[in-house]
Amino acid sequence: MSGPTKYILVSLPTSIVPSNHAEEALQALQGTISKDNGTIMPFRIPEFKIGTLDALVQQADELGKLAAACEGVVVKVGDALRNILEGDEDKLAQQKNVDDKPVDHYLRSFSWNKVKYRADKPLGELIDSLHKEIISIDNDIKTKYNQYNQVKTNLTGLQRKQTGNLSTRSLTTIVDSSILIKDSEYLETHLIAVPKQGTKEFMKTYETLSPMVVPRSAIRVTADDEFVLFAVTAFKKHGQEFVHKCREMKWTPRDYKYVEGGKEEEQKEVERIARDERKLWGEALRLGRTGWGESVMIWIHILTLRVFVETVLRYGLPLDFDIELTSSMQTSPKLAKRIKQSLDSAYSYLGGNAFGRDKKGRVTKDDSDLSNDMAAAGHSGDGGNYSAYVYYEFEII
Repeated sequence: MSGPTKYILVSLPTSIVPSNHAEEALQALQGTISKDNGTIMPFRIPEFKIGTLDALVQQADELGKLAAACEGVVVKVGDALRNILEGDEDKLAQQKNVDDKPVDHYLRSFSWNKVKYRADKPLGELIDSLHKEIISIDNDIKTKYNQYNQVKTNLTGLQRKQTGNLSTRSLTTIVDSSILIKDSEYLETHLIAVPKQGTKEFMKTYETLSPMVVPRSAIRVTADDEFVLFAVTAFKKHGQEFVHKCREMKWTPRDYKYVEGGKEEEQKEVERIARDERKLWGEALRLGRTGWGESVMIWIHILTLRVFVETVLRYGLPLDFDIELTSSMQTSPKLAKRIKQSLDSAYSYLGGNAFGRDKKGRVTKDDSDLSNDMAAAGHSGDGGNYSAYVYYEFEII
C-alpha cells in the first residue's frame, strides 16, 4: 500500500451477530469492509480495573489529551531524526521500528505489556505512569537534539570561517605576522577586504579617507575570487575614522589580532568541535531511534486504554472482552472515509437516536443536540464527532 498508512481502532459489541460469538462478529465486520479498502485484524485488550463512572468519564478526557500529546511527541522525534539524517527518507525508514519490529508488524502482533504496565493496577496509575514516560522521552530527546544542534552550529561557523571569502573567513592561516605593526604606541595595521572591481578606486583613495594614513603603506596580502585583502598602516589617533570611511565605501574592515600559535590552536579547535559533533550525532541518532519506538509504543498503549474506557462507557458492565469485538484496520487516508461510511451504514443503530436513516436508507444524524452532548461527555470518535460505536483513526508518520 503506497503512501501514508492510516490505522483505525474499532470496538463493537458482539451483539452485532445473533450468536454473540466474537469470531462470528469479526467475520461480520470483515464482510462489512471490502478487502480493497483495508485489512482487518483482531486487537487484543486486557480487562483493566474499573473505578467509578465519574472517574471513567474524567479518564476518557485525560486519555484524549494524552493521546494527542503522544502523537505530537512521535512527530517531533520523527522530525528530529529526519534532520539528523539530513532528510534521507530511506535511512529514516530504517530507524523507525517499534520493539525491534516495523510499525505494521508491531500493530499486527500487539500485546499489552503486562510486565511494564500491570493490568491489575488502577487505570489512574497506568495513565499517570504512561504520562510520565512520554514527558521523559520528550525532554530527553529535546535536550540531546539541542546539544547536537548547538555543536553543529558552532562547527558550521568555524568551517565557514575557514572556507568563506576574504570578507568573512578566518585570517589566522592567511596573514603573516611580518606585515603587521606590533607594539607601536602610535601606529597600527588595518586589514581591508575590497571587492575586486573596487581595487583601483581603493588604491586611489585610501590615503585620503582620513587624516594620518601612512602614504604608500597599502600592501596586497592575498586575493580570492571575490575580494582582495589589503594591509594599510595608519595612526591610531584616526584609526576609527579610517575604518568608518572604509565601511562607507562598501569595503570590509577585518578585525584581526595576531596571536602566537593561533593557527595551530584554531585547527585544534575545529578538530575538537568536529569530534564533539560526530559523537553527539551518534548519541542523538541512537536516542532518537529508541525514543521514537518507545513513544509510539506508549501512544498505542494510551489508545488501547482509550478504547477500553470508551467501550465501558458505551456498552456498559459487566464487560468481558471475549464478548466485545475490538479490531484494528490498516488502510489509506483516502480509503478510511469509505470504511467509516460502511461502518456507519451497518452499525449506526448502535447510536440509538443519535443516528437514523432517510427514506433511501442512508445514514443521517437526526439529533444534533444529542450528538453534541455525547461528544462533550467523551463519547466520540476522533475529531470530536459523535460515532455510534467506538472508533479511532491515527497515522504513524
